[in-house]
Order: sequence, then structure tokens, then C-alpha cells
Amino acid sequence: MSFVSEGVAVVTGAGSGIGRALASRLRAMGSAVALADVDEPGLMETASLLGGKHAAATTHVVDVADEAAMRRFAEDVVARHGRATLLINNAGVSVYGNFEEIALDDFRWLMGINFWGTVYGVKYFLPVLRRQARGHIANLSSVFGMVAPAGQCAYATSKFAVRGFSEALRHELAGTNVGLSVVHPAGVKTAIARRGRLAAGVPESRKVDGIAALDRLSKSSPEQAAERILRGVERQEPRILIGTDARVIDVVQRAMPATYWRLMAKGYNLKL
Repeated sequence: MSFVSEGVAVVTGAGSGIGRALASRLRAMGSAVALADVDEPGLMETASLLGGKHAAATTHVVDVADEAAMRRFAEDVVARHGRATLLINNAGVSVYGNFEEIALDDFRWLMGINFWGTVYGVKYFLPVLRRQARGHIANLSSVFGMVAPAGQCAYATSKFAVRGFSEALRHELAGTNVGLSVVHPAGVKTAIARRGRLAAGVPESRKVDGIAALDRLSKSSPEQAAERILRGVERQEPRILIGTDARVIDVVQRAMPATYWRLMAKGYNLKL
């Protein structure tokens, strides 16, 4: 038996994309799951796709940006499962628009989900994980937590923040029973671009172009991403890069930390 298969995994953003693929893979491995999303129809669809022993899978309609809701979520998971061994902070959103175009309320909305949702998840589940023989946290950053493309100011800010928070926390947890992985997916075929919020005054064509560009750049499926994340968790990898393009971006950023965008801009062409 593996660490994952014997445990109780908590997954946010489980209503679609990587979160749904994680839920499916976790249940196939034998893990119990507590699945959260603000999108109740999507969450129920994920649950309906799992099959098998539904007693081992619970669903929780949660806005991860709401601290009180996240505290109640952790309490509910303990009440229904008795424990949690793995926390995967996966929920995320995007905003279309350059910095000067994005309202501060849009910026705050994105940070509330992408960054604060991760912080709240760790804050309220870490005490639960500490009570286990082994616990693990996987926080979803992005390749845009390693490089910061033009047009991705808000999203990159949130993902760099998740990376910094995760790396500092990993160092604090060194030598304890709780490990931590920060996950950097490159292009994964999910609906995050289609569901992205359009800043006021930004033409719809910008979103259409952005979706087309991300579709072109997305090489990995959610299922491939989920398999890679869980393999990395089993191995207690501190950094999990998803996709060959993520490894290339990592190398380019290290080699050209101040000028990488000159090389990458034409290929990415993300006018978001």
C-alpha cells in the first residue's frame, strides 16, 4: 500500500480540470477524498463520475477565499472522515487584462482565490495533518510562478506568492511529519482560460485570443497532470514540474533571469 492509497485526500477546485482528474485518480488508487469547489453543479458531476464506494468520497461547496468557510470545511472533513493526510490546494482563477486595465477589485478577487485560498487551506488543515503519522501538502503554483509574462500580471503575482509561501513553509516544516510540494504546471488543457474574468473595458476579442493561445500551448491533459502530482507526492518531491515545457521554462529562467521574456515573448504571445 502507498501513502496516497491509504489516506484521506482533500482537494480544492475539484469541480473540473486538474481537480476532477485528481479526484478520479485518488479514488482509483483507493484513497478517501474530500472534494471542494464553489461550483456545486461541477462538483456534483465530479462525484457522479467517481463510482465505487461513495462513502469514501464527500463533497463540500466551499469558497476558498472565505476564511470562515475554509475553517468550517476543515472541521467538516474531520467530522466526516476522522482525519486528513493529504491537502491539495488546486483551486484557481484568471483575469483578462493588463495591470492598467484591471480594477483593484478584480485583482483582489483573484488573489483571494489563488493565494489566500491556499493560505487558508494550509492554516486550517495543517493541524490535522500534524496529527497523522505522515501528512503532505501540494500547493498549485504555475510556470507563471517561475516566469511572469506580459498580460499576466495578476495571475503571475498570485502564483509567485504561492511559490514563495510554499517554499518558506517547506523549510519551516523540515524534519516534521508533514512534507510539502509546490507544483508548477505548464500548459494543461483545462477550462481556466474560458472561465477567466474579463476586466471592464477589455474587448471580448482579447479573451478569445487568449483562449486560442493557451489552447495552442497546452500540451498536457488534466489526467497526466494528476498522475504526475500524485507520483511527486508519493516521492515527497519538493518541486513538481508538469510537462516538458515546464522543464524548459525552468532552465531558461535560470539561465536568463532578467531577460527571459525577450526569448519567450514571441512564442507565448499572451495578450491577456
